[in-house]
Amino acid sequence: MSEMKQRHIPVMLDEVLRSLNPQKGEVYVDATFGNGGYTVAILEAADCKVIALDRDPNVRMRANEIKNMYGPRFEFRSGQFGDFANLVPEKINGAVFDIGVSSMQLDDSERGFSFNKTAALDMRMSCEGISAADIVNTYSEKDLADLIYQFGEERKSRQIAARIIEYRRKKNIETTTELAEIIYTVIHKRAGEIDPATRTFQALRIAVNNELTELESGLKGASSRLHNGGRLVVVDFHSLEDRIVKNFMKENGGKKIRVSKYAPELVQDDSLFAEVSKVIVPQPAECAKNPRARSAKLRYAVRR
Repeated sequence: MSEMKQRHIPVMLDEVLRSLNPQKGEVYVDATFGNGGYTVAILEAADCKVIALDRDPNVRMRANEIKNMYGPRFEFRSGQFGDFANLVPEKINGAVFDIGVSSMQLDDSERGFSFNKTAALDMRMSCEGISAADIVNTYSEKDLADLIYQFGEERKSRQIAARIIEYRRKKNIETTTELAEIIYTVIHKRAGEIDPATRTFQALRIAVNNELTELESGLKGASSRLHNGGRLVVVDFHSLEDRIVKNFMKENGGKKIRVSKYAPELVQDDSLFAEVSKVIVPQPAECAKNPRARSAKLRYAVRR
């Protein structure tokens, strides 16, 4: 590894590198650049080129650091991965996605992603557009309940929405901790259990950043740019994302047909992917070192 220190350990790095299998002279896309953990690891694994995508303007300084280290082997393109096909018009040998909020965004208290730190209720990855505060202070009770249930899979979404409406009659909800305390009046915190605010914050973040639609578009765009034998690798962290990734790879993996009961199964030639992996989960040792890894799932597919 280079002398450059990685400030955050990317999740399932060894598994990502095995699945992507970087080779000399080839071109790869890190569709969720963040702090550049995957990018640096890929550049170190082979004498290849990495194109990095990110819509967060705060990653520019990190991108410049990596550019200074690797020169023409690294290129940063500003934009969201849902626009993959336009951002990356050329053919590539592989793409990797690390879906969801980055450690860098969580650790920046001013971004409003974490309920553990008091900050303006923002959650915008691109730092523009509608914020989480806009949603909780303007949506109707029904729309809030639907959003929290659909994107957060929160069973008490109706009670939380009702409590938000009740609170904002007195004043607008402005901070992360203010919203978290409202949620705690519905679901009490218990030691050793997931924080009750987790699912509602997830729902707001997904809505603010249009994450599920972006993921669907990004997977389609990346797949359309893969050379034959090119690899698509995705790490996700919750069931809504994983369902999209799993279904996309399954639907494009071809149907297995059997010519006769004596013949082996064959894959139809018109499928997009020649190979689709089973789900891969992190090792217990990684989960012990990095709690964020506990909910991670990795899937990869190889273009026919």
